[in-house]
Amino acid sequence: MKLDYSGLPEDLQGGMRRYVEQGIEPGSFMAGVLKNDLFGALGRADEFNRYRIFDICKWIYNEAPYSCWGSKEKVEAWIKKGGLGGANSDS
Repeated sequence: MKLDYSGLPEDLQGGMRRYVEQGIEPGSFMAGVLKNDLFGALGRADEFNRYRIFDICKWIYNEAPYSCWGSKEKVEAWIKKGGLGGANSDS
């Protein structure tokens, strides 16, 4: 699966790539967005990402695997699995 990260703000592309592909935990702002924690995400957003949250959510919805976002449990399972690479998978 080849994802196009260009729809994300440039400063978030590397972290999102590491999270999606390797299951590396993102920063607190992106973790809040991925976990569907709006108040937590906005509380941790810097002045730039506060205004880009719609575009970030749009990218996640349209590009990211559904099983890696939407709840705290999904994010924790994705990290435990090791992302798309599944390096931490028991299977």
